[in-house]
Amino acid sequence: MTDTTKTLCPYCGVGCGLEVAPPSQPGKATNRDSEGTPIWKVRGDRDHPSSQGMVCVKGATIAEALDKDRLLYPMVRDSLDEPFRRVSWEEALELVVHRIQAVRYTQGPDGLCMYGSGQFQTEDYYIAQKLMKGCLGTNNFDANSRLCMSSAVAGYIQSFGSDGPPCSYDDLDETDCAFLIGTNTAECHPILFNRLQKHRKKNRKVKMVVIDPRRTPTAEAADLHLAIQPGTDIDLLNGIAYLLMRWSYQDSLFMDDCTSNFPAYVEVLKHYPPDIVASRCGIEVKDLEMAARYWGQAENVLSLWSMGVNQSWEGTAKVRTIINLHLMTGQVGKPGAGPFSLTGQPNAMGGREAGGLSHLLPGYRTVKDPEHRAAMEQFWGLKPGQIAVRPGRAAWDIITGLEAGEVGFLWIAATNPAVSFPDLDRTKAALRRSPFTIYQEAYYPTETSAYAHVLLPAAQWSEKAGVMTNSERRITLCPAFRKAKGEARADWEIFAEVGRRLGFIEQFAFKNSAEVYDEFVQTTRGRVCDMTGLSHARLAAEGPRQWPCPDSGTVDSARLYTDLRFPTADGRARFAAYHSKGLAEPPDAHYPYVLTTGRLYGHWHTQTRTGRIEKIRKMHPNPFLEIHPRDAKAIGIQDKDWVEVQTRRGTARFPVTVTRSLAPGTVFVPMHWGALWADQAEANALTHPAVDPDSLQPELKACAVRLVPLAVAQEDIHQEKSGVRLIAEGLLGR
Repeated sequence: MTDTTKTLCPYCGVGCGLEVAPPSQPGKATNRDSEGTPIWKVRGDRDHPSSQGMVCVKGATIAEALDKDRLLYPMVRDSLDEPFRRVSWEEALELVVHRIQAVRYTQGPDGLCMYGSGQFQTEDYYIAQKLMKGCLGTNNFDANSRLCMSSAVAGYIQSFGSDGPPCSYDDLDETDCAFLIGTNTAECHPILFNRLQKHRKKNRKVKMVVIDPRRTPTAEAADLHLAIQPGTDIDLLNGIAYLLMRWSYQDSLFMDDCTSNFPAYVEVLKHYPPDIVASRCGIEVKDLEMAARYWGQAENVLSLWSMGVNQSWEGTAKVRTIINLHLMTGQVGKPGAGPFSLTGQPNAMGGREAGGLSHLLPGYRTVKDPEHRAAMEQFWGLKPGQIAVRPGRAAWDIITGLEAGEVGFLWIAATNPAVSFPDLDRTKAALRRSPFTIYQEAYYPTETSAYAHVLLPAAQWSEKAGVMTNSERRITLCPAFRKAKGEARADWEIFAEVGRRLGFIEQFAFKNSAEVYDEFVQTTRGRVCDMTGLSHARLAAEGPRQWPCPDSGTVDSARLYTDLRFPTADGRARFAAYHSKGLAEPPDAHYPYVLTTGRLYGHWHTQTRTGRIEKIRKMHPNPFLEIHPRDAKAIGIQDKDWVEVQTRRGTARFPVTVTRSLAPGTVFVPMHWGALWADQAEANALTHPAVDPDSLQPELKACAVRLVPLAVAQEDIHQEKSGVRLIAEGLLGR
């Protein structure tokens, strides 16, 4: 390809480099989508250090969704029962500003909420923080990273003293033992999995342990698969630690010099002998012992986890219990080793750096710390005390705030909570009660657009310049290489214009996103995530860089904590002592099965992009429910029959896939299908909103259900589904 642009894939947190070329080149045929629109050419960037030229189906087909079903102009309506009408940006912005001012003066700053996204670029995140937490004095900015990685954030902070994955993807090439728990890496982070598999093929002694209730494609490739019962992660991890201690695999010198609170951890471990742990987890003692041997005998152990750990009412405890194993055996701060959280979204890491959760401030600061608040107030040119002292509303708190009438203004951007939130019937009812909701999005319709009073068209990937940070702390510049569709604007530009209209002219006097980034990196000076040496110009000239990257001195940024000192008060990492609480909603006589949810290789979250790509729709045409043959026989169903899944909150219907990939008593459904894409197949109509007390992350991975075979003939159900799909396609203008 000639005249290519180097950029980053906007899907998962792997952060794969892409090269994109214009759709038409002299003398060559131009690929077109089903509507005849020329498609930009996309391939993997061989020079990008994270992905090394590899790309999955989502990245390879990203350009096919760029022009489909776009929101082109601002639109407003007075009530949710009325149709939208097109308005000018001037009219839309004046309406937004007027509503902000009205809520500020009637309900106070706490009546204002914004819900953002790991799809934001860092510049979008930063300007949103400056507007909401700084100028408007409300910490009520949260993001869909709350549903994704907030347990990892809390675990890193509590164990190490700071957020930030300490590892790099290079560790995949140097580990002796890869310990994967709560991650279907082969489907959800496929390029990382491919890289790990290449390393294992070259080094046959490298072991891979996978802990997952399902026999996923990841588990299929493992040397050891521990198919534990949902909710028994901490039991398993404590059981492994028990054996490591019994067999004297602990690194006593490291623990004495570099850690604290080990005695309290030992007291907990006494309650986790192998026979008890194996019984609770539903595994064999010999397999538990093998997992402990693999860990204890390896020179370098790399643990990898994602949603299966984080999305839990004890997610922080799970993360810290994983870290405990690393602290016990000295497996941190060296090549091929460390606790490595795999970020779900392309810039969830950048959001954490910019303060993009309701308890954070830019530069890995927290709103609870008076010195942190004072530093940001001074930097932003605000009066002392302008930043609120308490954390703002987290994701689910926004829903309860709407229910209580405490939220008078809700601004949602680049995310689709009408599919992704737990307890969807309750979520949708709360969204309908919102007095005023702005929805800022690149596509229309989505499920959430049905709950908006104002629609603002956002420029998306390819149409705006900014940076994103992937799971290994690597920052990539994503330049604009095409014009925005219609009247769409970059998210940060919209936030900044609202800020100026509210009177904060000096705070938002940016000419472009490069200036925004230059200001943001100054907030990281002297912090663990120091990025003061970076700029758009440097990233464009030199390519992606990892942090820390200060503007003075030379820093080895490949790994954190290589000196074995940690950013805690005493410089030591902290052991955590947790007993397992199990599931927030265990099965019982009325709801005897455990439902677990997950993702599929081709789709991304709620299908806002991938549902509009024909190749991926054909790859994953319909939702389904996986069930073990024993359970299928017990309720009298066969493969492709239909069942209704019932919980205490809602119902959903799925065709059945009978499989031995999961244990009896557990069923699985993918989470991608919202109301636009299938009829009554929303996984989150079933899940509950119980949250982790530290991370406030909901337990989206497990809930108690019962299964009711549907008496309707199979062809009748398919007919109804086809009708729903036709309605959706009519809405989408196909």
